[in-house]
Amino acid sequence: MRSRNTRRGMAAAAALVSTGLVLVGCASSDSGGGKAASGTWPGEGKAECKGLEQLADFGDLTGQTVSVYTSIVAPEDKPHIDSWKLFTTCTGATPKYEGSKEFETQLKVRVQAGNPPDIAYVPQPGLLQTLVATGKVVEAPSQVADNVDNWFGEDWKSYGSVDGKFYAAPLGANVKSFVWYSPKMFADNGWEIPKTWDDMLALSDKIAATGIKPWCAGIESGEATGWPATDWLEDVLLRSAGPDVYDQWVAHDIPFNDPQVATALDDVGNILKNDKYVNGGIGDVSSIATTAFQDGGLPILDGKCAMHRQASFYAANWPEGTDVSENGDVFAFYLPPMGSEFGNPVLGGGEFVAAFSDDTAVQAFQTYLSTDVWANEKAKATPNGGWVSANKGLDINNLSSPIDKLSGEILQDPDAVFRFDGSDMMPGEVGAGSFWKEMTNWITGESTQDALDNIEASWPSS
Repeated sequence: MRSRNTRRGMAAAAALVSTGLVLVGCASSDSGGGKAASGTWPGEGKAECKGLEQLADFGDLTGQTVSVYTSIVAPEDKPHIDSWKLFTTCTGATPKYEGSKEFETQLKVRVQAGNPPDIAYVPQPGLLQTLVATGKVVEAPSQVADNVDNWFGEDWKSYGSVDGKFYAAPLGANVKSFVWYSPKMFADNGWEIPKTWDDMLALSDKIAATGIKPWCAGIESGEATGWPATDWLEDVLLRSAGPDVYDQWVAHDIPFNDPQVATALDDVGNILKNDKYVNGGIGDVSSIATTAFQDGGLPILDGKCAMHRQASFYAANWPEGTDVSENGDVFAFYLPPMGSEFGNPVLGGGEFVAAFSDDTAVQAFQTYLSTDVWANEKAKATPNGGWVSANKGLDINNLSSPIDKLSGEILQDPDAVFRFDGSDMMPGEVGAGSFWKEMTNWITGESTQDALDNIEASWPSS
């Protein structure tokens, strides 16, 4: 699943006032299929615009605006807005930010009403596919395609493509394959960070023998309740069956209730439905369903729980003043593999930049966001951490927090086997519907087979 600022943190709808502005341009040109550039590039001769020479293709955009709609709301919108200052310096155009907790629902409403923003940060490939099907999303210009080819892996470009056409460049990313823990608790008890899945289970038994519950978890998230359990299944399926089977499952080339998926969910159940293992500091197994995902790992700080599987973005949920570092109050380790056959699988997510206009300023902004320059600007504009990108031009040293740096290293590791969050790529009826619901039912007593059968039955026929 994605970050708390994207689909999983959102409940459904409320009205929203649009700030989108339609930009007026001229005839079409070869600079990406949009409107012709005119005037002298404002970045000409400016040292701070070095590396952004592509923007010269779009000419002088002084006075133009680009409306940008996202799910990221205050105060976390400020780093994004700050990272755009260089774009204005080098083009003269000004992006206008609009964030909403009802982003996903309202974006669809606005597109259907003919009032889309110029740019939207789309938090999952499945939603991108839905939007493309409306015919309102514009293919990315050639400059953006070139940047993605240069700075991102092929998988990332494929997630921004629909039916062989490239629409949306990757933006931010997150790593989901993490287990949060207390370095001090581990050191005081002589516990070692596990390197394999079997080591992790052995450690869980060792911790349970001390009277401490080794695991704590929470999957409550309003109308999105259940999503953290979907991440568990996806992470384990990648490890037990491998990336090829994972891809087939996500695409429904094999049924949702395939025996390999059932095995993976039982492996999850060996932890999450094990009374000896959970739910440290909170309650019994059933308490997982009623514990807010933001609170799921907090018992670690009280020594009542040893481990909590959750994504890199969980760093923002620790109380203010918590030292999140290798030797601090809490940190995270990579969720270990089940064997060597499938390498080091990494489950993750991210956002994509979709455009509903091919105006020159819009294409210029898309281009800027796809550069290594912007990735580093965004990193430097996020001094409190909580952001990372899979852009290979990102200097890890510009990331401010230890967990962001660890995430960046994992994303840039050429040996890592990265796969996007599966539910984010499934049809909405499944990925944001039956999958969440049935994982919640499963936690509260439903069998593995019944849960998977019910999800399979909900898969749309076309």
